[in-house]
Amino acid sequence: MKKIFTTLCMALCAVAMMGQEPVITFEKTEHDFGKINESDGRVSTVFKFKNEGMAPLVLSNVRASCGCTTPTWTKEPIEPGQTGSITVTYNPNGRPGRFQKTVTITSNATEPTKKVYIKGEVIPKPAKPANKYNVQIGELSLNTKLIDLGTIYSTEKKGGEVEYANLTEADHLVELATTHAYSLGNEITLNQLKPNDTGKFIFVLDAAASKMYGPTEMYAYVVLDGKPQLDDDHKITIKANIIEDFSNLTDEQKQNAPIIDVLSEQTASKIAPDKIAKFYFPIKNVGINPLQIRRLYTNEKCFTIKAPRTINSGKKGLVTVEIDTKHMEPGKYSREVTIISNDYQTPIKNVRINFTVEKNDKSSRK
Repeated sequence: MKKIFTTLCMALCAVAMMGQEPVITFEKTEHDFGKINESDGRVSTVFKFKNEGMAPLVLSNVRASCGCTTPTWTKEPIEPGQTGSITVTYNPNGRPGRFQKTVTITSNATEPTKKVYIKGEVIPKPAKPANKYNVQIGELSLNTKLIDLGTIYSTEKKGGEVEYANLTEADHLVELATTHAYSLGNEITLNQLKPNDTGKFIFVLDAAASKMYGPTEMYAYVVLDGKPQLDDDHKITIKANIIEDFSNLTDEQKQNAPIIDVLSEQTASKIAPDKIAKFYFPIKNVGINPLQIRRLYTNEKCFTIKAPRTINSGKKGLVTVEIDTKHMEPGKYSREVTIISNDYQTPIKNVRINFTVEKNDKSSRK
């Protein structure tokens, strides 16, 4: 009986002690800022709380889930029945889009850890002209110096544009000088520029007029205040990959189409150093209609390539490759040549050429 009485007393004491602990309650545990502007800067909200316990409440730590969120809180003890607050500030600078952050509160309350939350959406600040027009041509500011039109058909016209701005304090006259004027049309929306004026260069590539196939580059040069400078600093590049359109071929045209026959791997004999050597390999037309060689090209500066423009049915044509070894070290090389033709099944054919540059006899005898 004595043991039961002792246990009961201990339980009552524990309940009494719990009743004397601080208890923290919040008016709200979440705040939605809604849509806020990045340009408006920091935003804040206040989470108010009350000590509904019987002992002083002390907040030992308040910690945010990231550095963009800063909490400040009541540091002194909050007596029973009194209130305190936590101010949470969010910095939206450089953080466009939706956000949700957590603030963790540690105290001596009966529930030692509590959490409150903030959320919202940051509307990004508008881009400044100086950020958009970050390419310079003289005193003119552009958004780019490159237009990549991608792949276009040889019968197609396709265009692109470059935006420009006068971010100086003076007036300027803007004009264009273009290469391939017969196939690269251009328009300038504003020639006479006052400070802060903006405009566009609009280019249209006429692939049929260019008569080019494969990777193609054309250039336009910005002329400022009537002073033409046709150099890389003033150059705008217009790129395209021009391919032939075979989509309208009839069944009869397909049956009579030319067919290119060429080995994809060619091996040249050994080449003496400091020489320009010639190497030949054949292309055969095993189709019916004439095979038209639209273009041969390579990225290798040491190669010069020539081929007949037309190869009739059953005939062969020789591709001549001149290899300049003057600036090449002795050793084995493998280089690629691309052939573009009117073979609708294989309009692009890559041929790899393997060759060896011999050692210089004079240097080997030293």
